Amino acid sequence: MALNLEVIDVPIKSQPFEYGPDQVILYALGIGAGCNDLPFIYEKELKVYPTFAVVPFLPALFGRFLKYVNINLNGLLHVGHKIVFHQQIPTSAILESNLCCKSIWDKKEKGALINIHVETYSENGELLFENQATVIDKTAGNFGGESGPTEISLNSLEGKTPDFSILQETSPTQAALYRLSGDKNPLHIDRTFAKKVGFNGPVLHGLCTFGFVCRVILSKLCRNDPQRLKTLSCKFAGPVYPGEKLIHEGWQMEKDKYVLKTKNQTGKIILDNVEAVIS
Repeated sequence: MALNLEVIDVPIKSQPFEYGPDQVILYALGIGAGCNDLPFIYEKELKVYPTFAVVPFLPALFGRFLKYVNINLNGLLHVGHKIVFHQQIPTSAILESNLCCKSIWDKKEKGALINIHVETYSENGELLFENQATVIDKTAGNFGGESGPTEISLNSLEGKTPDFSILQETSPTQAALYRLSGDKNPLHIDRTFAKKVGFNGPVLHGLCTFGFVCRVILSKLCRNDPQRLKTLSCKFAGPVYPGEKLIHEGWQMEKDKYVLKTKNQTGKIILDNVEAVIS
């Protein structure tokens, strides 16, 4: 079925998203937080990891939008993500989100590249954060559309020694835990399904790895103060299998801007062009 190109620039309002401290804590555990991260997993003076912003983003994406645009879920690949933070995320709230598809580019044999923008507001109408996602429907290319702008690498780090390098370990059950925050794609839990679509087994959610790097940025650069993180973006470059190690290398580019790369224990790049702006 062909993509519905009429979706471009049409605002889509999602159902209200309600959550509380239990969902905030579950998300923190899903991105690897433990007892050394007590403020994020204990309801006493609870803090919210900024990348919790992806939790209300998911129902906005998987609600009406994917069916409206005729995306093939079996061909869907998340290739990039950016969050812009405007206000501190509360520990409980009822949020409203507005989704808009900004563009759909024809990448021919590679598929259709779809750029999605979701703004999320508090009950009193304050803009809390924006999710900007880039996804590919690998089955939907060659529809006769424009190819769009050429992708440019944001930062050249070749030959530069990182300013810091931090190792994290994922759990063999990491994906099984993270999926309870809303992304229940069988790719992350069902071995038969994962092998059917070309993986050796269930893979960790890309947005879970995104949360892992957020934890590094907060602890290393922000003194675990979520309000200091202003934007966070990345390109998803490779899969992570639950139980693998993550090595985050970071470079300070400007006073308030850092760039990171995340590799697994074999040196394969998992997240590329990670860019964080902090205050």
